[in-house]
Amino acid sequence: MAVTIGGKAENDYTNPLGMLSDCHRRIERFLRTLITVTDQARGRELSREERDALETALRYFREAAPRHTEDEEESLFPRMRACPQAAATLERLDALHTDHEVADSLHEEADLLGREWLTEGSLSTESVRRLIEALKELRAIYERHIAEEDTRIFPLAAEILPRDAIEALAREMASRRSVALDGRLRAAGWNP
Repeated sequence: MAVTIGGKAENDYTNPLGMLSDCHRRIERFLRTLITVTDQARGRELSREERDALETALRYFREAAPRHTEDEEESLFPRMRACPQAAATLERLDALHTDHEVADSLHEEADLLGREWLTEGSLSTESVRRLIEALKELRAIYERHIAEEDTRIFPLAAEILPRDAIEALAREMASRRSVALDGRLRAAGWNP
């Protein structure tokens, strides 16, 4: 786990809910990168630095971010739905699911336009307009969505989910990333 001097250390698999929140910081950072590059370059030929930033951010949303969505949709939300204490949040979980679907569609559009930009060397005015529109919509969705999850959903999950459910969540998250956990979980007092 990388540590930034002076920065908050990221969570590990012994705190999968914290890891989900940490992922939100990466989503925010890479979305800011996409917005900044698009706003500054406006479809012109990219500098090497802009090109690298665009490629890295697009790759993050194409490869890593879908695992985060799976962590929530396939591992966390079903466990919460099974808890009677989460009954009052079921509508919110449905709304978060819808956010994921809309965001996926917007990311497909941004990825298509971003790859076109990288391949062609420039982007038409109309394509820049479409890219800016998709990124603005993504920013609006993520601001609301991330706030809801970080301040309501994840704290509620920590409160209502039994330890074995949290451990299973960690194992499933690790499996999606091909990470072996047994030694780490044993060291944390979990039963792998």
